Amino acid sequence: MDVVYADASLLVLNKPSGLLAVPGRGEDKQDCLSSRVQRLYPEALIVHRLDMATSGLMLMARGIAMQRALSSLFERREVHKRYLAVVDGCLAPAPTPDGWGLTDLPIVVDWPRRPLRIIDAVLGKPSQTRWRALAFDAATNSTRVELEPLTGRSHQLRVHLQALGHPILGDALYAPEAVQAKAPRLLLHACALGFVHPVSGEALRLESPADF
Repeated sequence: MDVVYADASLLVLNKPSGLLAVPGRGEDKQDCLSSRVQRLYPEALIVHRLDMATSGLMLMARGIAMQRALSSLFERREVHKRYLAVVDGCLAPAPTPDGWGLTDLPIVVDWPRRPLRIIDAVLGKPSQTRWRALAFDAATNSTRVELEPLTGRSHQLRVHLQALGHPILGDALYAPEAVQAKAPRLLLHACALGFVHPVSGEALRLESPADF
C-alpha cells in the first residue's frame, strides 16, 4: 500500500492498476484498495473511485464528517485532477494558444452491454474533458496525452478518447484488439490531485509519476 499523504483528516493513496477501489460482487472481488487501507486506518472512507484498470492517486476521508466535506468539494468541482494516458495513433495538438482542447460529449450507460458507456446526445449526462497532446512516438504510433476531467462520469476519459478516434492502449473495454495488445495494462494514470484542505485551509497538490 503506497500512502502518498496522510494526516488526521484524510489520506491519499497510490492505487495500482488491476486492484479494485471498493469491493465488488462475489467472494473473489473482496480484495480492494479500501479494504486494505481500512486494516491500518479503520475509520477510512471512500470519497471517489478509480476504475480497476486505472492506476494513480485516490483520496480517502478519515471519518464521516471529513467524507462529507471532501464529497462537497467534488460536488462543487473544487478537486482538480490530472491524468496521463498513452493513446493509439497521432493525436494532433488542439488549435488553441495553450494546446488544450475540450471534448464535450454526453455519456450514458449502454444498458444492454453494461458496464460499457456510450455517447448519447439525447439521454447522456453532460461530460467534459480537457486534453493536451504531449508527445508522439512514431515507433509505436502512439501519443502521450495529459487529461483533465471537468466532470466525473464513469469511464469518461476512456469513452471520450475513443470518441476522438484515439483509444487508450491496453483498454480492454473500448479499444479494438490490436490496440489492447499494444500494452499489458490500461495506460491511464491519475497523476495529480489538487484541493484546499477542509480543515487547515492549505492548498494541497499531490503528484504521482506514471510508470509507463
